[in-house]
Amino acid sequence: MHRTMIPGLLAIGVLATGLAMAQAPAAPPQAPAAQPQAAPATPAVIGPAKIAWLNLEQAILSCEEGKLQFAEVQRFVDKKNQELEALRKETDALKNQLQVQGSKLTDEARDDLESQIEAKDTLLQRFQQDTQKEIDGRRIRVTNLIGRKLVQVLDKLAKEKGLTAILYFNPQRDAWMDTSLFITEEVVKAYNQAYPPAAAAKPAPAKKP
Repeated sequence: MHRTMIPGLLAIGVLATGLAMAQAPAAPPQAPAAQPQAAPATPAVIGPAKIAWLNLEQAILSCEEGKLQFAEVQRFVDKKNQELEALRKETDALKNQLQVQGSKLTDEARDDLESQIEAKDTLLQRFQQDTQKEIDGRRIRVTNLIGRKLVQVLDKLAKEKGLTAILYFNPQRDAWMDTSLFITEEVVKAYNQAYPPAAAAKPAPAKKP
């Protein structure tokens, strides 16, 4: 049984294609000499392994669906950055007001302004934490979405090319690799064919008078 695994996050792991082998039962006691014995089976000849390499992150980011999905994530990031900048400006304005007018304010007014600044700082910190969590979650969901589909593409491509295994290229581990062993572009092409991006919505037909 072939088993293909793909990591869930952009922290890329190793794709493993393995063969599960059942253990053979223990051989029965030797039969009497008068009983004919079966001739030993001829051992199977195993050919050389045929391995290919894949840059998984590149495949996910460069396939058409990946481009669309991560562009949507980037739009969310840009929107949140604008909101974050607005919060920072509000906080900075209050801090500047305290610095300029602090000595002229009553104790009650200064305490109130300091409370506003503390509340803004807390809001700003929570906003950053919550937003980063949401961004990470969106990236993970997109990666998992494409990764699940990619498993099917790799399985089909491996069978067509007669591959023994497809391994993930890791620049921190692999010092050098023959570029002819890379199938990243083939994988991206096969993925785009298997999962073409959704066509742009057609404009609604004009209403008849």
